[in-house]
Amino acid sequence: MRVALSSTGQAVKQATFDNDPPAHKRLLKWLTKGGRTVCVCLEATGLYRLEVALALHHHRRTHVMVVNPKAMHNDAQARMQRAKTDAMDALLILDDAQRMPFVAWQPPSEHVLQRQALTRRMEQLKQAIIRERNRSHAQGYHIRSTHLIARDIQVHIRHLKRRIQYLQAQALDWVKQDLTLKRAYQRLCSVRGIAQTSAWRILAELALLPQDMKPSQWVAHAGLDPKPKQSGTANPPRRISKTGNKYLRHALYMPAWVACRHEVHVKAFYDKLMARGKKPLQAIVAVMRKVLHSIWGMLRHDQDFEGEKFYRITSQTP
Repeated sequence: MRVALSSTGQAVKQATFDNDPPAHKRLLKWLTKGGRTVCVCLEATGLYRLEVALALHHHRRTHVMVVNPKAMHNDAQARMQRAKTDAMDALLILDDAQRMPFVAWQPPSEHVLQRQALTRRMEQLKQAIIRERNRSHAQGYHIRSTHLIARDIQVHIRHLKRRIQYLQAQALDWVKQDLTLKRAYQRLCSVRGIAQTSAWRILAELALLPQDMKPSQWVAHAGLDPKPKQSGTANPPRRISKTGNKYLRHALYMPAWVACRHEVHVKAFYDKLMARGKKPLQAIVAVMRKVLHSIWGMLRHDQDFEGEKFYRITSQTP
C-alpha cells in the first residue's frame, strides 16, 4: 500500500508498505516518528483496509478516517486525472483529507465482524455451487465429457452444501446465545419472504451501522437510493446508485421476490407499481427499499412485520 504524508513546513513524503501485521508496525513507526500525532485517511476497500484501519485506530498517536472510494474516484475524474497509480491515489487522498472535515472511524466489535464474515462466506459457497452447476450443464454438451468429471462436479457440490449447512448451524448457535440478536432475528423472520439464512445475512450487514441512522440512510448504505440524471430537457428514468453495501443489497433481493408472491400487502404494492408502467426489476427494487424501511421500524420499535403498515390495500367499488 502507498502512503503519502504531509507535515507543516515540509515536503510531502511517500512510502510503500505491505498489507500485513509486521508492515503495519513499520507504518505506525514511520507515521509517528519523533512522537508526532497524525490523522490518517483511508479508502474503504473492504477487507484489505480493515486490518490496517484497526491497527491505526488502536495506536494512541494516530486517528483514522475511512472514506468512500467512489468519492475519490469521482474527485479524480473531476480533476481530469489521466493516469491511475498508487502514488497518484495517495496524493489525491491526502489532498482531500486536508480539505474535508475529519470524521473519526469507529470500528465494529469483534463479534459483529465474525458474524459478517460468516454470512459472506456462506454466500461465497453458494456462488461456488452455482458455478459448479454451470460447469455440469456445460459438460453435458461437451464432446469430450466423461462420467468421471460429471461425478467429480456432483461430489464437490455435495461437499459445498455440507459446508453451508455447517456454517448455518454455527450461525443459529450464535443467535440462540445472544438474546438481543435472537429477538431481532425473530422480528425479521416475521416477514413472509425472509427465512433463516436471509434474516442472518441482513442482520450481519446491518449490525455494522450506527444506531442513529435513519431509514433513508440505510437505503443509501445499501445503494438502493435513486440516482437522478438530468441534462436540459432530457430526463431519463432514475436508476439506483449502487454506491453502497452490495451484500446487503443482494440479501434483500430474493426476500423481496418471495414477498411479492406470498405476502398480500407487498404483492398489492408491487401490482400497483406494475400498473403504473414500471418494469418488473424497477418494481422489485422499490419493494426492496420499502422492505428495508420496514425492517428499520420493526427493529427500532421491537415489532413484528405488519402488512397494513407496509402498504394499505384500499377496496375499490365497481
